[in-house]
Amino acid sequence: MKRTVKEIEAILEQVSSKQDPLLEMFMADDRISVRRLAARHAGKLEKSQQLKKKFEELKVFETAALQKGHRWIAGIDEAGRGPLAGPVVAGAVVLPSDFYLEGLNDSKQLSESKRDAFYEIIVKEAAAVGTGVVEAGEIDRINIYQASRKAMKLAVESLPEAPDFLLIDAMEIETDIPQEKLIKGDARSISIAAASIVAKVTRDRMMREIAARHPEYGFDRNMGYGTEQHVSALKLYGATPFHRRTFSPVKENLRTE
Repeated sequence: MKRTVKEIEAILEQVSSKQDPLLEMFMADDRISVRRLAARHAGKLEKSQQLKKKFEELKVFETAALQKGHRWIAGIDEAGRGPLAGPVVAGAVVLPSDFYLEGLNDSKQLSESKRDAFYEIIVKEAAAVGTGVVEAGEIDRINIYQASRKAMKLAVESLPEAPDFLLIDAMEIETDIPQEKLIKGDARSISIAAASIVAKVTRDRMMREIAARHPEYGFDRNMGYGTEQHVSALKLYGATPFHRRTFSPVKENLRTE
């Protein structure tokens, strides 16, 4: 007696290799619905294999550091350099050597729902996670570049144990810990990619809290970036305490009491 399509679908969920004889058998089935089901599953396996290969490529800098004797390697990235309002936030993440998260990538390449899901996995499974926050007022005092560096340093210092090597996205920080600056590191290193997600999700959640106090600026949607709604609200209501007063067009819309 032939298996039903529903039964075959359940069986295919357990097939993890394109070389599995069951997959080959179902792809040769005389029913077109079964062949399509098998072909779709084969496509999923192919994509999963490609993602795993990409993931292994993203471990090259961590692997090199391990080969040099480092054991507690932190990836560091920041979020929020460009917005007109809100803090700059940095994440620092130490991943275990056997960590695997299919599809892990630079936070900017992921949907909001995927970022949130990945954030929960990273926080749960990472060996350590730290964050650093520098608010708008200090950004105005020391400039956004220095504020980003400070947020990164604070993120490292918030880790429960000091790392013995740092992989940092496009920057260097003041520390005695050996470090490597990687241009576009969030797309080249798994630990920096994980840190980018931690930084982005943490900052987005902070901006939603600010939005509850200042709904007219749309911070829950624009995250402080200069959208048309945001700039219009600036012109109408002026700047909030969360705005970066040295940034244009914020400084052109400051009001004196």
